[in-house]
Amino acid sequence: MESQRGTLLISCLDRPGIIAGVSTLLYNNGCNIIESDQDTDRDDGQFFWRIYFESMNHPIAHLRTILAAELPRVLQDLSLRWQLFDDRDRERIVIMVSKLPHCMIDLLSRHHLGELGGDVVAVISNHPDLEPLVKPFEVPFYTIPVEKDRKHQAEAKLLDTLNQLNCTLVVLARYMQILTGDFLRAWGKPIINIHHSFLPAFVGAHPYRQAYERGVKLVGATAHYVTEELDAGPIIAQATTPVTHRDTVKDIARKGKDIEVSVLAKAVRAHLLKRVLVHRNRTIVFE
Repeated sequence: MESQRGTLLISCLDRPGIIAGVSTLLYNNGCNIIESDQDTDRDDGQFFWRIYFESMNHPIAHLRTILAAELPRVLQDLSLRWQLFDDRDRERIVIMVSKLPHCMIDLLSRHHLGELGGDVVAVISNHPDLEPLVKPFEVPFYTIPVEKDRKHQAEAKLLDTLNQLNCTLVVLARYMQILTGDFLRAWGKPIINIHHSFLPAFVGAHPYRQAYERGVKLVGATAHYVTEELDAGPIIAQATTPVTHRDTVKDIARKGKDIEVSVLAKAVRAHLLKRVLVHRNRTIVFE
């Protein structure tokens, strides 16, 4: 058979022999490890491992069946959690945006150049303004208005649209609406958000104005998974840029936008390449 590539993510309690045991299991089933990266949480002894490999004897689907039977034996009594991803199964991404286009345009450009590692299947907005900017990328654009006192109906339509698109990852590229807990529970798949501050500083609305009023000398951006608690989900990527007392709120926002673009792209790519493991409310990101 033609070889296939996949990524194996493992989380379990640490003990001697884990790497030897799993590596031997993969080798005995005709797999060649291409990349391997691991880490141990020194506070609670949790072990995290990312393995990128080539399977020469079995399709990834069949290897998944083998690992389901063998990994619990090799890593017995270690509170094992694992996931196996087939390289050929590209994630289907929906970008959600309101009126600011910078993060959306950057992701569409990277997708157009084949840099993301996933497929952007649609852009959804609560305003029609950005449709002309999306059209040249030949990506469908959907407008789902969020009217006052009709948020539930808008989220129902959003959920239906995402399901029809077979979306596997939602990216909030400056989507200026808060998704309700009911929607998040019904959706049940990853959502990545870009927040225009260096969390946990300046959560919620107008963080650049908050930063200006506080007189900070650094502003930043944070890409994180979305949870029911506002701007408090596991952080995937962050960066900062210096500001001075001469910078106005507009100056700070302009500088911040450059950071938002790069931070969001970094987080989305890390997720798509299966380099992120979530432990409690934080992430282990294998760069």
